[in-house]
Amino acid sequence: MALSLAISPCPNDTFVFHALVHGLVPGAPPVDVTYADVDVTNTAAEKGEYDLVKVSYAALPWLLDKYELLPCGGALGRGCGPLVVTQPGRTSIEGATVAIPGERTTAYLLFRHWAAEKSAKIEVAPFHEIMPGVAAGRFDAGLVIHEARFTYQRHGLTALADLGEWWEAKTGLPIPLGAILARRGVVDPAAAAEWIRASVRHAWGNPEASRDYVLSHAQEMERDVVDQHIALYVNEFTADLGDEGHAAVEALLSANAS
Repeated sequence: MALSLAISPCPNDTFVFHALVHGLVPGAPPVDVTYADVDVTNTAAEKGEYDLVKVSYAALPWLLDKYELLPCGGALGRGCGPLVVTQPGRTSIEGATVAIPGERTTAYLLFRHWAAEKSAKIEVAPFHEIMPGVAAGRFDAGLVIHEARFTYQRHGLTALADLGEWWEAKTGLPIPLGAILARRGVVDPAAAAEWIRASVRHAWGNPEASRDYVLSHAQEMERDVVDQHIALYVNEFTADLGDEGHAAVEALLSANAS
């Protein structure tokens, strides 16, 4: 019986899960994969819709009754945080309309703490609509994630703040972005972690094997952007959170509770 898996179409997820999705991990079950933005998977996970699912770390408080956090496969690191982007000349978000990719995303959790004393109107939008919306004046500012770190200047935008740098300066810890969860009572978390680690090892050992698959799902098709994305978001924490990764997750969840 196939396991249902939901991940984003972003290069880091397709790179990491290529081997698992394509039956290249010995002993792993077949996988029925769905690709969706993280705000969609956060909501779906609340309903227990998938066996394995990529979600925002900030959404964990609403999900851990149904799911167990896996120590691998996700996105956590340094220099990879969300950006607040605006048209040139804006120096503050005070009174601004800010587009965000979801209310339970790690990006928005960080934004709330960074902007705690500022007054701004929030609108949720699919992340691929945020930069064009800011460039067109639909929004005054946007909270962007994923490959937008590498492409916002193409839209004529400037980065007002790097929330990853802000988090690292505040805590000294890497930033937890996306987590992989296994549905309780359905998936053996230890086995799932081994399948995912095997998929990660296969990706690192055979980087060209997933190239066509990754590019077919990437919203930014340029190879250099895809390569930068993978290099930034697929790192030692993808293979194992370790003590530092777990400490970062605990710090983020403490911020969520405050």
